[in-house]
Amino acid sequence: MLYVVSTPIGNLGDITFRAVEVLKGAQLIACEDTRRTKILCDRYGIRAPLTSYYSYNQKMKGERLLAVLKEGRRVALVSDSGTPGISDPGAQLIRQALDAGIEVVCVPGPTALVAALSLSGLPTHRFIFEGFLPVKSGARRRRLEAHKPFEGTLVIYESPHRLLKTLEDIRAVLGNRPLAVARELTKKFEEVWRGDVEGFLERRHTREARGEFVLVVGGLRRVRGTTA
Repeated sequence: MLYVVSTPIGNLGDITFRAVEVLKGAQLIACEDTRRTKILCDRYGIRAPLTSYYSYNQKMKGERLLAVLKEGRRVALVSDSGTPGISDPGAQLIRQALDAGIEVVCVPGPTALVAALSLSGLPTHRFIFEGFLPVKSGARRRRLEAHKPFEGTLVIYESPHRLLKTLEDIRAVLGNRPLAVARELTKKFEEVWRGDVEGFLERRHTREARGEFVLVVGGLRRVRGTTA
């Protein structure tokens, strides 16, 4: 059986009782970074062996993990933070396990996109999760262009060194939309900034971006038969 286990996105106290129980009962834990997962395991007395599973070894390691699962062993899949399969290589192992007829069980918990969306103050009834946009500006703008007519909220993950370039592309393609920027959620330096794209760019061009970011962008607004 493959357990897909959500782990804290920052504060280690956010793990669920069930997640701890499942990790303690696992015969193997597959994780992106064994060093980060060991910190969590040490905190809660989890002694199951760890093995790395990340984007660069997912083909080779995926085959090994499938062999372990076919032997009838209990494997837990975790990411560095949040829910496996959401913008990380875990999605491939989940698909492989299902294709092989292996039972997959989800142990739900934290995910940065839901946390940021709930804190944003923007509409939550309809949203698109884009994950990480393409690295190159041209491809990034084309992806954003596809979302231009969407009236719901758009949620994007971004790294510090691409943050401003991505927001400049958002402004160029989507215009000056309402915006919430969440940084380091549940961690010591958690910050949620709310305003609009231009306001954030004016503020941030003089400050170095640090941490992990979630961008929550307002949708297309319709006013008296027009759009804005």
